[in-house]
Amino acid sequence: MRHTVPTVGLVPYSFFCPKEFRYLCTMRYADIILPLPLEGTFTYSIPSPLREKVECGMRVIVPVGKTKRYIGIVAAMHDTEPAFTCRNIEQVLDSVPFVLPQQLELWQWMADYYLCPLGDIYKAALPGSLRSLERLRQKTERWVRLSDNIREESDLHAALDAQRRAPLRKRLLEAFIHLTDIGSDTFPLQKQSDTYTVSVDVLLNDANATTTALNNLVKQGILVIYEKAVKAQAPLIEHMPTQSPHPLTSTQQETLKQIRHLHGTKRVVLLRGVTSSGKTEIYIHLIEETLRRGGQVLYLLPEIALTVQMTDRLRSIFGNRLGVYHSRYSDTERENIWRRQCSEHPYDVIIGARSAVFLPFRHLQLVIIDEEHDANLHQSEPSPRYHARSVAIMLAQFTDPSVKVLLGSATPCAESYRNAQQGKYGYVQLLKRHLDLPLPRTVIVDIKDLSRRKMMRGMFSPVLLEAMHAALAKGRQVIVFRNHRGYAPVFECNDCGWTPHCTQCDTTLTLHRRTNSLTCHTCGRLYTIPAVCPVCKGTHIRTRGYGTEKVEDTLTTLFPQTKILRMDLDNTRTRHAHERLIEQFSRGEAQILVGTQMVTKGFDFDGVDIVAIVDADAMLNIPDFRAAEQGFAMMLQVSGRSGRRREQGQVFLQTKDTGSKVIRQVVDNDYEGFMNDLLEERRAFAYPPFTHLIYIYIRHRDERLAEEASAMMASMLSRQLPMPVLGPDKPSTGRVRQEHIRKIVIKDNGAIPRTQLRQLLRQARTELLNDARFKNVYLYFEVDP
Repeated sequence: MRHTVPTVGLVPYSFFCPKEFRYLCTMRYADIILPLPLEGTFTYSIPSPLREKVECGMRVIVPVGKTKRYIGIVAAMHDTEPAFTCRNIEQVLDSVPFVLPQQLELWQWMADYYLCPLGDIYKAALPGSLRSLERLRQKTERWVRLSDNIREESDLHAALDAQRRAPLRKRLLEAFIHLTDIGSDTFPLQKQSDTYTVSVDVLLNDANATTTALNNLVKQGILVIYEKAVKAQAPLIEHMPTQSPHPLTSTQQETLKQIRHLHGTKRVVLLRGVTSSGKTEIYIHLIEETLRRGGQVLYLLPEIALTVQMTDRLRSIFGNRLGVYHSRYSDTERENIWRRQCSEHPYDVIIGARSAVFLPFRHLQLVIIDEEHDANLHQSEPSPRYHARSVAIMLAQFTDPSVKVLLGSATPCAESYRNAQQGKYGYVQLLKRHLDLPLPRTVIVDIKDLSRRKMMRGMFSPVLLEAMHAALAKGRQVIVFRNHRGYAPVFECNDCGWTPHCTQCDTTLTLHRRTNSLTCHTCGRLYTIPAVCPVCKGTHIRTRGYGTEKVEDTLTTLFPQTKILRMDLDNTRTRHAHERLIEQFSRGEAQILVGTQMVTKGFDFDGVDIVAIVDADAMLNIPDFRAAEQGFAMMLQVSGRSGRRREQGQVFLQTKDTGSKVIRQVVDNDYEGFMNDLLEERRAFAYPPFTHLIYIYIRHRDERLAEEASAMMASMLSRQLPMPVLGPDKPSTGRVRQEHIRKIVIKDNGAIPRTQLRQLLRQARTELLNDARFKNVYLYFEVDP
């Protein structure tokens, strides 16, 4: 077995070889992608009995080392005998390829462009159950139920009380109760059934807990873990009634006509449509046209939360032709979707978050990327670190020249906007709201002056509270936006100024009332709340700032008779949590929705009249070159949630900097003015889209080694590259999970070809890691951060 790195851009011979001819070729060797963080592929011999069974894209079992076995993917087959003795492929698992040729090409492009191991892409692309030998053998899932010791509601309360000194176990038990919907009407439990059970994966994910905490609850006789047999298969097609799409307005029809025309000459078209202009209806008509031609559609969204409303909308029209795919589904559910896409009756439309870009499509004709500006389309952890927008565009290119891409947003990102201005993308604008409804009226509220005059009620201004009272009195709804979760971001001693930090990370802890703990938002570690300051032993401990939990608490005090919902990462960790919250608010069961950026885009709520942005400055004052762009987009997007059906909505934008030009551009809905200013600034300081950024991160538990390794890497690159190499520097969070981090920034200004740049970066990494001092250093790249 030899580690081989395929030539960049070289398409394996078997990609062009018809299936019937490949059977006759009976190639003797195969290059295999393994689910390991390793570059390139590994060469194995194909035994004679398997030669007529193996095809590119199939899963095979291969030996690695002395005792290990892995499920690999056949990337290429050939007759070139290597200069070493190959080990044999042991078993072929599939009768048809599970990964298509265009997917393999896409994986290779990603490995080259994003400077990441091919094995990491394989692990990200396929559901775990399709690449795990353990799952292959067992075909079971671990589930959790209540122990037979818990027969009455009082038993459950006693079990909760017993965890008061163990916040992690308490949180896990609370999550179990929430997920299984066990309530007072459930007891007494006569027998255990699947009604009140939850999978181990879902429970641990929802509670952000460890298996150790779960095992402790099992030892205490509170919960029971058991195995449930699962059978992964392509889902059956069921009949589902559908309806016709809504007719388009004349403005929407003209926009659709322009998109069709531009797609005649451009693969990618950018649609900038103001909020509530009816972009989704245009998408639906394009999807319908594509299906009539026998094609498939990939519809990407940046947030799992957005798939809830959009799925209902699309399913009412496309019925069982629609599939949903995202990481919140279990491995088995995702495997079922994957298997169906490989079957003779695949879903014609797939809607999902960024991971859906990895699914197989045999007849892909259209890719829609909604909210294309959103930062959640970029994955920064774990590897592969990629942008789903770029990957989707490349998928279209590798699939067929006829595959078209439509990017949609009310606030397109700087890169897409410049591509449109340069003519690389087609550009269409939809600047009127549906039914000519007016855009919301935005009111700037000077909270600096109001705070000085002591007129603020917590984080709310009098004018905002008056407007909220008026809207609620009319039976209308309110959205309150605060882009920080938890109760308070700062917890400090009033006597000596001590502030708690994570012992694993360079991160201050955030107070969370829901879990009654201090939480590290970097690693997720929980800490008990101290009664006295550990430094000065003082008892005057206070909080500063506020997150969504505190906003919710304050509103509960101000509006005691009003139903309030909160939507943030803390209470939407499970697949159905988003759905429950959105349905409740859509049906009018709650009048106020508090949330982070989850509530800013894509949602179509009929009853919202008021949107409150309680702290605009917090989004604009982040030390990141994208802060202004992302803050502007979030404020404009959340503003668009108001006034979507009736009279003009109102937005109250609370800020301490009323003279800010960005704030004024939000008020005026001046996207082009903002973007032109932004591009001028980016050009002056050589930031994207005028350069490509590559971040190099070096991590090690020994800070001195991290410093030395990063200095050596920066020195090598500075000598070799005719472009700016900045750093090494310590990032804002310089230690994560006890690993010290250093960062080098490369501004790729096009001085040398990109392929040459990436080759030099790989060589520098290899040279560094071959140094015995740095063999355990973790070095990785983040391209287009």
